[in-house]
Amino acid sequence: MQNGYDIVIVGGGVIGMMTARELSQHGANVCVIDQADTGKAASWAGGGILSPLYPWTQNDAITHLAHWSQRAYPQLSADLQADSGIDPEYLASGLLALNVDVGEASAWASKWNIPLETVSPGDVQRLEPYLAESGQAIRLPDVAQIRNPRLLRSLRDSLDKRGVTVIENQAVNSIANDGTRVTGVVTDSGDISANHVVVACGAWTSKLLEPIGCPTIYPARGQMILLRTPPDSFRNIVLVDHHYLIPRQDGRLLVGSTLENTGFDNSTTDDAKTELKTFARTLAPILSSCPVERHWAGLRPGNDRNTPYIGAHPEMEGLYVNSGHFRNGLVLAPASARLMADLVTNQAPILPPQAYAIQ
Repeated sequence: MQNGYDIVIVGGGVIGMMTARELSQHGANVCVIDQADTGKAASWAGGGILSPLYPWTQNDAITHLAHWSQRAYPQLSADLQADSGIDPEYLASGLLALNVDVGEASAWASKWNIPLETVSPGDVQRLEPYLAESGQAIRLPDVAQIRNPRLLRSLRDSLDKRGVTVIENQAVNSIANDGTRVTGVVTDSGDISANHVVVACGAWTSKLLEPIGCPTIYPARGQMILLRTPPDSFRNIVLVDHHYLIPRQDGRLLVGSTLENTGFDNSTTDDAKTELKTFARTLAPILSSCPVERHWAGLRPGNDRNTPYIGAHPEMEGLYVNSGHFRNGLVLAPASARLMADLVTNQAPILPPQAYAIQ
C-alpha cells in the first residue's frame, strides 16, 4: 500500500468534509476520497434549511444533533468565510409552517426551550402577503438557511488550507482489512493505507460495506426547482404539507421537494417539475408568472430507523460510519462531524453516542 494516512474518509459531501475538518483540527493526517467531485451529490442538491422539516415530529436523537448544529452554524459560517473568502450566506430567515398541529408543535417548543410564535390567519397574510393560504400556523423565528454550493466550496477550500488531502473522481471499491482491523481502502488506482476509515458516502454506504456487514442505507430521490421571482417576494421559509418555499438572498426562490423511491436514478422528470410548479403557484399565485431557471435532483441517504449511523463498526476495528442522515444531512452535519471526531480520537463525546450506534 502507498500514501499512508491516519484517517481516510470515503465521501466528500457535507458530512465527509466537515468530519475531515474536525479531525484535521486534532492534528490528524486526513485524506478525503470521493467517486465524483466533492460536494456534488445530495449535499449540493438540498435546499439549505438548517432545521429538520416538522422538527416537533423528530425523535430526541435527531433533535439533540440539530440543536448542537444550529448553535454551531453562525460561528462555523464565519470561520469558513475567513478560511476561504467564500460567504456561505447563513441567513436567519425564520420558518413559517401552515396546516400543522399547533398544540404538538407548541409542546415540543416548550420542552426544548425553542422560540415559537403562534400565527393567526390574519398574521400569516401580514407576514407573507403573497400567500393564498392563510390558516392557523406557527413560526420558528430562529430557523436559518445556508447556500449549499457556497458552503461546500468554502469547506473544500478550508480543507486545502488545513492540509487535508482531497482525491476526487476516484471510486473506493472496498475496505482493505486483515480480517479484524481496517488497513485502508482499495481504489481504482490502487490501495491507500490508513489506520482508520470513516465511511461517509451517503446513499452508497451499504454498497461499499456490504462485504463487511452494515446497516441498510438506501437512496431516496428528491427533486427541486428554482424560480426567478420579484425582489423580496418572500421573507420566511414557508412549509406546507411537506413542500416548501425557500427565499434566497439573490432574489431566487427554491421550491422543494419530491420524495421518490427510484434506486440510484437521480435524473429529473417532467412530472416532478409539474408537481413543484403546481404547489408553488397554488400556494402563491404570483409565482404563476415566474420562470423556472433550474431543475435538479439528488439522492438522500435514507434508513428505516430514522436516525443516522454515527459510530464504530461493531465487527471491524478502525472502521467508522457517519451516514444515513436522510433529509437532514446539512442541518445535522456540524454535530455529526464533531461526534465522529470525538469517537475516532477518543475524546469525551459531545452527545451520548448510543442512540447513533451501529447495531
